[in-house]
Amino acid sequence: MTETENPAVRIALVAITKHGAAQVASLARALPKAEVCVAAKFADAMAGLANPVLAYSGAFKDEIAGLFQRFDQIVFFVSLGAVVRLIAPHLKSKDEDPGVVVVDDAGQFVIPVLSGHVGGANAMAEKVAALLQATPVLTTASDVGKTIPVDILGRELGWRVEAPKLNITRVSAAVVNQEPVAFVQEAGSPHWWTRPTPLPANIHRFDRFEEVDLARFAAVLWVTHAEVPESRWQQLSEKLVVYRPPVEATA
Repeated sequence: MTETENPAVRIALVAITKHGAAQVASLARALPKAEVCVAAKFADAMAGLANPVLAYSGAFKDEIAGLFQRFDQIVFFVSLGAVVRLIAPHLKSKDEDPGVVVVDDAGQFVIPVLSGHVGGANAMAEKVAALLQATPVLTTASDVGKTIPVDILGRELGWRVEAPKLNITRVSAAVVNQEPVAFVQEAGSPHWWTRPTPLPANIHRFDRFEEVDLARFAAVLWVTHAEVPESRWQQLSEKLVVYRPPVEATA
């Protein structure tokens, strides 16, 4: 069955071995908008695919820079160690790097390696794992702990994060370390918690910021359209992250 794709997300499926190429061909049928990158000697395995195919003939390491520039998600059917060494010279930051996912040669495990949250590699790994009937191996703390991913919360609802990077780091630590965290929602869709598990006990929900006893909480997540004055940022120092939902998406 063909998986529904987001055409705005540019996906590359990459293989350098015969067996990897066969797995890429299988996955490509479910992701017809994805581009395939394989060694030229295995290009025949892609016959009949609707996908664009790049068959390279030189050194594979010379393809990495182009892949990083052209794609949002790169799925490698290549060993994890080899991928780490290949991509290392091209890394910039989690805000710029594409999502990188590795699938083992047997097609049993799918591992997000780079840009798991912001770059979407975790979500891509889960998608690929479902298509391959494999196991996604997620290592980011919020996913393992089944708690709030502070840096991308509400992204699928159009929410925009408003906070210094240091705040996001500090608040994320409070969330995954199970410290008491206030979640204040004054705007936006109420359907932001999409995990099948209950909201963790350390997350306490409020309808208005004024209801929060700030001394009780290690961090505050605030979903609002209201202006946040500089005095409030200073008061909470590195403990505050604000989310801005689209104005039309009110609760």
